[in-house]
Amino acid sequence: MFKKMIRLAALLCCVFLLSACSGGGTDPSPSPSADVPSPSPSPEEPSPSPEEPSPTPEEPSPSPEPYSIDNGPTAEMIAQSRLAEGNKVRLAEKLKKAETGGDFTVAFIGGSITQGTGAAADNSYTALVTDWFETTYPNAAIKYVNAGIGATGSYIGVHRADGDVLAQEPDVVFVEFSVNDTNEHPERNINSYDSLLRKLWNAPSAPALVCVAMTQENGTSFQPQHAEIAAAYDLPFISYKDAILYVIDQGYIVWDDISDDDIHPNVNGHKVLSELIVSYLDGVNADLANISGEESDFSTPHTTDKYQNARLIRSGNESMTNLGGFTENTTNFGNFQGTWRASVEGEIAPLTFEVEAKNIAIFYGRHIKDGGSFEVIIDGEQVAVVDCTFPGGWGNYVEVTEVASYEEAAVHTVEIKPIMAADGAATRVYISSLAVS
Repeated sequence: MFKKMIRLAALLCCVFLLSACSGGGTDPSPSPSADVPSPSPSPEEPSPSPEEPSPTPEEPSPSPEPYSIDNGPTAEMIAQSRLAEGNKVRLAEKLKKAETGGDFTVAFIGGSITQGTGAAADNSYTALVTDWFETTYPNAAIKYVNAGIGATGSYIGVHRADGDVLAQEPDVVFVEFSVNDTNEHPERNINSYDSLLRKLWNAPSAPALVCVAMTQENGTSFQPQHAEIAAAYDLPFISYKDAILYVIDQGYIVWDDISDDDIHPNVNGHKVLSELIVSYLDGVNADLANISGEESDFSTPHTTDKYQNARLIRSGNESMTNLGGFTENTTNFGNFQGTWRASVEGEIAPLTFEVEAKNIAIFYGRHIKDGGSFEVIIDGEQVAVVDCTFPGGWGNYVEVTEVASYEEAAVHTVEIKPIMAADGAATRVYISSLAVS
């Protein structure tokens, strides 16, 4: 009996020892020891994780889509042309109006490019954009107004906007003056462009506005100054300048492909410009249902709005009080209808006006041959002498000179008196308009 008890105790002791050696767990794997570190991969030869395969090399970014005039603008070229998408609310409302049918007027104001120089009448950019309106809105009676006049900038533009554009009650107006406004009169051009946009926007027909910027071959353009003004009112701005110089810089085309001189687009250039504008219009038209909200805010002028009341006094206006030695002529000169003309072979009595204004300017003819000169006398005081000669120039045209600017509007007597040539030769003086604001 005693021996059996000894054997049982020995057996229990063995079981206890086996249990202690196994750590009391059920996992047969040995636990790591603090004194024996687990092996790790060599730092020179890292072992890739089986769950994370080695990354593949990144795909290179695709090259910009090549451009050709025949295939039309690429996405990158269109992006370059969008100097500003602008507030689209008023434009969208006007396009909705065109959808419903009825009378709809599309107007363009600018210089010789807008007039159509470099292309025939039916393939100028203005005609091609108007074609888009006619095709897109077949139920509307589209009226096309081209108020482009060569060699004129926004200073002349703001004074003739009432008669040449707003009298037609436009629904949409495209504004292009970036190669005609120059740094010769930067402050004047900035003020006049601002006042032009404000005059158009606030007109009774409440037209939508789209600004357009062109360029000379060397990149000369008033685009930066115009763009700053347009941005103050959040207006759409299409830059032919940025788009065309981009594709030229990329080597896809050369300047001669789109222009026959250093400024004016040829047929190809007008086509490209129209495509950039139409691309923008297509986008607005496709999104009409989603465009709503407040229109652009014109409550505060970007500049002083110096020319807000700008207007022209033309032949036949009652403000002309005395013809003097001039005659009235109703024919066209420099794309302006009607002039006061003087043939200067001796002493000539002045052409006289009675006007109420703060700012006074003279629109006059410049001549490559037989141009004369005249003095401007306001309230009995000579304020300017103006030279009408343009020897060796590209042609006769209408120029403008601002001769007086006052703090307040008041009634003034303005006399335009031709000056005899020093050698007694016969000369001519043409006065197209008196510009007042």
